Amino acid sequence: MTKTLYFDCFTGISGDMTIAALLDTGISFEWFENELKALGLAEEYELKLHKVIKNGINSNKFDVIYENNQQEHDHTHNHHEHSHQHDHTHNHHHHGHNHSHSHHHRHYKDIVQLIEQSELNDSVKRMSLEMFREIGEAEAKIHGMDLQNVHFHEVGAIDSIIDIVGTAILVDALKVDKIISASVPVGSGHIHIDHGIYPVPAPATLEVLKGVPLKESKIKGELTTPTGAAIIKTLAKEFSTMPNFKVEKIGYGAGTKTFDNQPNVLRIIVGESV
Repeated sequence: MTKTLYFDCFTGISGDMTIAALLDTGISFEWFENELKALGLAEEYELKLHKVIKNGINSNKFDVIYENNQQEHDHTHNHHEHSHQHDHTHNHHHHGHNHSHSHHHRHYKDIVQLIEQSELNDSVKRMSLEMFREIGEAEAKIHGMDLQNVHFHEVGAIDSIIDIVGTAILVDALKVDKIISASVPVGSGHIHIDHGIYPVPAPATLEVLKGVPLKESKIKGELTTPTGAAIIKTLAKEFSTMPNFKVEKIGYGAGTKTFDNQPNVLRIIVGESV
């Protein structure tokens, strides 16, 4: 028997949806909060987990609240324009955080140092660094920059560090042997970013998703964020329809937006491959 985790990302994937869905498989939220303290950033944020109904499905919703301004950064899981302007902004596609100028921005090298010097275990460090490297290399290529100097406008914010490192912590806790994903829908239409109007998927998201099977979607907007793309690219070693396995655990993680014809949720299934 092979313990398998299946990403059933029928409405796309973002970091916060992944955290929410993984926690919904039965992992203790209090344990998760405590594990994240290994990063040494606990004084900068508060985590919130609650239940929402998405098109009839009872799902976990995960949010980050910044302690420095008590501003909640809810993950909308669709692109929206925001007003930050920097010399090199890498903010194309956050999942709905209402950013203020008072929270942290970090360069790729700062994030690497933060993770490497943390008290996280080696497996969590490895997964986290691989996911950040996927995004960093994509941003560096798109913007013609050196990787070490990529300024992560949104991905370097506390919420996205939590999304990526938190995903690594939770996947490590599940102790699975194999990770499989469905094809990934990216959405359709156009999005507004600091550099102008771009087609969906935005350039960095598409760069990360090289080699990943994509799925057509009629939903207007960005369904898969760079963080979600990096999670799938790094963790999933196989892409297929539902595998032949005995289901043990199911988790639903909600995005903020609500769609007419389908639930805006990520479903994660854990079971034994037959």
